[in-house]
Amino acid sequence: MTMTRSLRETVVFKHPFRIASIERLLPAGSYEVITNEEAIEGLSFPSFRPVATMMMVPAPPRSSSVEMVTISSIDLADSREPMRWRPDSDARVDRGIAAPNTDILRTMAQIESNAKALRGRELPLKPARLATIAKPLVGALPELKEPGRDLRIDVCRGIALWFIFLDHVPNNIGSWLTLRNYGFSDSAEVFMFVSGVTCALAYGKARSRDGWTGVISRTLWRSWDIYAAFLLLTLACAIIVYLADGGRVADESNTRILLEHPGATFAHAAILQYRPVNTDVLPLFVVYHLLFAPLLWLLLRVPNVTLSASLLLYALVHVFGWTIPAWPNSVWFFNPLAWQLLVVLGAWCVTEGNRFWPWATSRTALVLAVLYLAFSLVIALSWSIKPPEALVPQTMARLLYPVDKSDLDPFRVLHFFALAILAVWLVPRNWRGLTTPVMRGAIRCGENSLAIYCLGVLLTLASHIALVDISDGLPMQIALSLAGILVMIAAATLLSSIKIKPRQKPGVT
Repeated sequence: MTMTRSLRETVVFKHPFRIASIERLLPAGSYEVITNEEAIEGLSFPSFRPVATMMMVPAPPRSSSVEMVTISSIDLADSREPMRWRPDSDARVDRGIAAPNTDILRTMAQIESNAKALRGRELPLKPARLATIAKPLVGALPELKEPGRDLRIDVCRGIALWFIFLDHVPNNIGSWLTLRNYGFSDSAEVFMFVSGVTCALAYGKARSRDGWTGVISRTLWRSWDIYAAFLLLTLACAIIVYLADGGRVADESNTRILLEHPGATFAHAAILQYRPVNTDVLPLFVVYHLLFAPLLWLLLRVPNVTLSASLLLYALVHVFGWTIPAWPNSVWFFNPLAWQLLVVLGAWCVTEGNRFWPWATSRTALVLAVLYLAFSLVIALSWSIKPPEALVPQTMARLLYPVDKSDLDPFRVLHFFALAILAVWLVPRNWRGLTTPVMRGAIRCGENSLAIYCLGVLLTLASHIALVDISDGLPMQIALSLAGILVMIAAATLLSSIKIKPRQKPGVT
């Protein structure tokens, strides 16, 4: 399999301009350019050649969307030459002298054209040569599934899944490795926000390729996948607790009522009103995916109004205590009306983030984020460790504790964004640490988030039973934590290997 990669860059045009492959005049501004490259085989060193160049441009007038068009690298270079087009006219201005790199770029474009022609011919190669598959280069990034995929997204989601598993095992020493004990938020906020980002990217790509019919179809199928996974996971939890003879675990996992009244309980689970412990996220995502098509439509047309409506709903939840009915205790551990904010924010950052990220990556934002993280660290540690408790006035401690998770307390939202700002500063997109075995394991888990989340719930339940029935000592806690994460990585790697398909020839759909 030939290795490919995608490179993204932002090109700034100070004046209106034209590109040969686009008939209309394009306005000044920042444009995203995506270059797809493939590895050149047979060399002793890594080398890539461009195979396609695309640009994200505004759609025709009376439309607020953007479209991806294929362009030539030489056309892009020509359009970037200064004063080629008048700002107030479509008339071309004679340049007199070409830019110094124009001839070189034209030669490179001709080489690309010749290379494409040669790749289309059937050369008489030896069978042994045809059977050889290009080996990935040592230390190279994993193959991207879509142009410009940011591997940090999968890393964040994979690590969040590990942390969720460690946090859900009761009285587990491994939970001290997670975010929960060091601030107001935890891995749930990371998982929700990143899910909003990935939904916007995936469904946005479906809209560009198949239109809104494709988006609606994909949201319905994904909702069905999550719904089926939730029902099967509920049944699996009941079976595991039943085989373990119930007892205390049945009460703590909220499965006793399912074992004693299976018909009525499973009926309430079918309408998303009943949930065993640790499965609360799945019903939320069933609803969020169902509603994501209209959400994306609004974000592409009135992004700031949509975000404002989400913030207003979030505020009304805290003012009036709004929630959605549940069963049997009428309590959602994750109130969908409050947690929708993080999903909408994640999607908004994809559609409108160019206006937000310059401030988020500024030094002012970094200083404020670090100060808030330090403040939340002292407060959070004072809740569980005695020495920091003396540093915090009791009035303040009582005012902040507990930081409500069900309705997504504002302190949790601020803490998450402070973490996000710090992460953006510390982990650049091309960070070489993403190629380490640990990060590759996180990427694999992030790529298969639904399956790994369900597996994590079952591993949490099995670990809980082992701690109750076998031993709750420190060695057992460490062993269960390590074993659980290794099983998740192994399962994700297996799933990723099953999903790999041979590379199709150009023109085959």
